[in-house]
This record gives sequence, C-alpha cells and structure tokens, in this order.
Amino acid sequence: MMLWFVFALMTAAAIFAVLWPLSRDGRSQNGGNEETVYQDQLLEIERDVSAGLIGATEAQAARVEISRRLLAAADGQRDLPARSDIRSRRMAAIVALVGMPVLAFALYYPLGSPRLGDFALAQRGRATDATQPLDNLVAQVEQHLEKNPTDGRGWSVLAPVLARLGRFDDAIRAFRNSITYNGESAARRADLGEALVAGAGGVVTADAKAEFERAIVLNPDEVKANYYLGLAAEQDGRSAQAASIWQAMLAKAPADATWRPLVRDALVRVGGSPGPALSDETVAAAKDMNEGDRSAMIRSMVDRLATRLKQNGDDIEGWLRLVGAYMVMGDTDKAKGALSDARQAVAGDPERLRQLNEGLKNLGLDG
Repeated sequence: MMLWFVFALMTAAAIFAVLWPLSRDGRSQNGGNEETVYQDQLLEIERDVSAGLIGATEAQAARVEISRRLLAAADGQRDLPARSDIRSRRMAAIVALVGMPVLAFALYYPLGSPRLGDFALAQRGRATDATQPLDNLVAQVEQHLEKNPTDGRGWSVLAPVLARLGRFDDAIRAFRNSITYNGESAARRADLGEALVAGAGGVVTADAKAEFERAIVLNPDEVKANYYLGLAAEQDGRSAQAASIWQAMLAKAPADATWRPLVRDALVRVGGSPGPALSDETVAAAKDMNEGDRSAMIRSMVDRLATRLKQNGDDIEGWLRLVGAYMVMGDTDKAKGALSDARQAVAGDPERLRQLNEGLKNLGLDG
C-alpha cells in the first residue's frame, strides 16, 4: 500500500511540474540554460581532441551536430510568444490532470511490476564521462579492447595516448596491433618506430630503424621515418649520411612546413649546410606557389648566391651552402664547379682553406 502511495505522490509532483509553468505569463527566463549546456559540450569536444581521445573527423561531426542544436535552441527561444493563450493553457492543464495518470496506468499495468528485481550492475549503462581523469578513460578503452582485441580503430586511438603517458611498452604493443588489424601504412610503421625510440630513451635501435625503413619503402617521403633514419646515422657516427638525408628532406619540403626548423637544427648540429636561408617574406610568398614555381624560386636564390660569391669569395659558409644546395638539387657538375671555385678563392688563406675542407667533409665530399 505504501508503494502505491509513493507512486501517487510522484504523479502529483509530475502534474504540478507541468501545471506550474502554465500558470505563469510571459517568457521563460531559463531559455539560456540549454544554450549553456551546448556551449559546454563544444568546449568538452575541444578538450577531448587535445587529449587525443577522439579523431578530427568525429570531433568535426560532433561540433556540427551540437552547433545545430545550439542554433535551434536560440531560435526557439526567440520564437516563444510573449503571452500564452489562456485557452491553450486550460487544454494543456486538462490533459495533464487526466491524461497523464491514465497513460501511466495504461503503460504500467501490462509492463510494470513493483516486485521486479533490479538489473545487475554489470548490465547498466556505461556512458563515458568526459570529466573523468585521462587514466580512467584509458582504462575503459583497454577493458573494451580486452573483450574486442580485433578493434583496429580502438588500437589506433589508444596507441598515441599511451605514448604521451610514457607507457611505451604498452604503446608499442598497441601500435603493432593497429598495424595488424588496420593494415600496414608508412605512417603506422613510422609511429611504431618512434615509440621504440622513445622506449629506448631516444636511441634509434635496430628494431626502430627497421620500422622506419619499412615506412620508407611504403612512402619515400614519409617525414618522420626520414628524420629518424638521419638521426640513426648521426648516432652511428655517420654525420655525412645524416646531413645528406636531412638536406634532401629540406629540398623537398614546402616552405611553410612546420618541421623545417627541427630538421635545419639537426643539419646544423652535424655540420651540414641547410642551404640558402629563406626570409619570412619569401616563406609567406612560397605558401601559395605550386611545386614548379617553388623550385624555380629556390633555384633563383641559389643563382644569386653563386653570383655574390664570385664577387666576394671569402664567405666560407656561403660556399658550403652553395655546394650543399647544388647537391640537394642533383646538380653534381655545378657542385663540383662551386667546390673548385671555393678552393681557388681561399687558396691564399690556409685557415679559411682548412675550414672549407672541414665543411666539405661534413657534406660527404673529399676535403
């Protein structure tokens, strides 16, 4: 009997919740709450993208859907009438007073049972709470993958997050599973190699090098793989080979490539020449050029450098940049000619000649 009394109170409370707004005139003052919820959801998506929990495609789709709902909520708030029609409110009150109890009883009588046991805890909904700590979210994904080990997309999402958390052994396993269940690609091989390097404290091990070489077979222009192969050569003491790899990367790179500074610094570290420096204005202009125009611009800069050095041959760094640029562009004859001109220009200065020969050795040429 007590249970039915509780149900009656609940029904009365529900009816009161419906009738109370109908008894008031004017606009609702809480319309902004729905908009606030959608705005918070948009911010939540940005945090998930930053944490690597969802991909760019899923994030964009979610933004579009939430933005649509946000606009609909704003439009609905603007379209609310200033004053509700009294007749409509009376009809709504009658429906609430009579219809809700009748509908509730009609549904509960054939379906409900106050003695029905609760669902087991394991069967309850497990919707992901985006406010949970990252470790908890990772644990949920790992539990999912334990039950669904062939979920390639899950492994591809989990692997980079584990790497950022410093769990390199787990990240390596996740990257390998991503390759197994998603298929082989240059990017996946390079990511696995990078995880192996991180797990070895920054050393390009034989296993990591093998992964980078596999990536290069799939895509010779894979940036990450080429960079680490150059790093492997540097760590093995083959500075000239490292310089050659990094110079080739810079020669092919777009002028606005975000990784150019990293490769240029590495090239300078092994004594190589990064080629003619590009001004900020030149970089900005090169962004909108096609590959042919960009190559023509770089070749024009190299020609101007060669002209300047013929007028002033004391610039050792300039000669090394010129020889390196010709090597990168594949102009072997011009590189040899520039090397000869450089030696003639500094032949009377033993110290400059020594510096020139040391620089040429770093470029892989006989000093």
